[in-house]
Amino acid sequence: KIDWAEVRHDVVGGIRSGAYHSAWYVKNWAEQTVVHPTLSRLGFHVAEEKPTFDGLKVVGVGYGRTGTYSLRLALEELGYPTLHTQHLYENHEIFNMWSDEIFNPSIETDEILMGRPNFDLLAERGFAGTMDFPSSLYYEQIMEQYPDAKFILTVRSDPEVWFRSWDMLSKTITQPTRYWQFMAHVQQYNNYLRWLFSVVNRDKKYLNCDMPFPDQMKERAIASYEEHNRRVLEMIPQDRLLEYNVKQGWGPLCQFLEVENCPTIPFPKTNSARSLQIQTISAMAIPLTITLFVLFYVFSCVFQRTTNQSVLGWLGMKRLQILEYLTGREMMVQKRRAERAAAANKGRKQY
Repeated sequence: KIDWAEVRHDVVGGIRSGAYHSAWYVKNWAEQTVVHPTLSRLGFHVAEEKPTFDGLKVVGVGYGRTGTYSLRLALEELGYPTLHTQHLYENHEIFNMWSDEIFNPSIETDEILMGRPNFDLLAERGFAGTMDFPSSLYYEQIMEQYPDAKFILTVRSDPEVWFRSWDMLSKTITQPTRYWQFMAHVQQYNNYLRWLFSVVNRDKKYLNCDMPFPDQMKERAIASYEEHNRRVLEMIPQDRLLEYNVKQGWGPLCQFLEVENCPTIPFPKTNSARSLQIQTISAMAIPLTITLFVLFYVFSCVFQRTTNQSVLGWLGMKRLQILEYLTGREMMVQKRRAERAAAANKGRKQY
């Protein structure tokens, strides 16, 4: 039975998220190419004020597609500003750190490099927590670097369920990176995906392959997922780790983080497979639609200035001319048929 309320939630959420990503790209382009250069010429310094933390407090160590975005929203509700991979591109300095230290060197050397990321930068830029890739792969470094940090291992009901969701994600998110590579941020994100797919599938072929990306390797990906979870449970002390399924809701999370006033609102539920697909489609369709509208508007203005008539008026006139032509042609055909019929009747009478 179809849950139409859930379908509506996914559709609205997907369109909203897609519109947000499109708006961010437009905003970022305007700031980088117009606003910031103009303010700099005028002698103004643009700086975004954010609270800073003395280190990471909560770290998600589960693979992507295990409810990490819902958990990120929950942590935000509990007072932990959390960086999720879905918003990595919005934080230039942090994304550049990952690219310069990890992603680009891996592609240049054609080797899967892990390096040692600067997690202090995340705390300095206002994040108390991280969720999803790539940070979830660095639990040993984070555990050593931040002795007071707590870790949450998000899991799915079984590895097969996880892989189906992961495989769908990989096919969905690579479409924008395939067709919009001329944009610097998209190319940067594309390099991230090359590195990430190589890590998850344990195969460096993704680092320098041609587009589109090869399919995910099911057996290797599932083995990677299971091995990661096993290592997390083995390496992180029990008092610092929560193995968690987002279906469990607020209770275990609040207890683990020692939150006394646990929220009474419904636990966040977002970023489903259907919502993600709609999000990707709308993120591509919305800017394309706006671009076509702007081009049509410019064309209409030029057309009206040069011909003294609107595009719609010209189309309406052409439509009438075509109809008149077709009507006249039909009348001519009917006339010829009548003449032939009359001639045939005359011939019969003479006979």
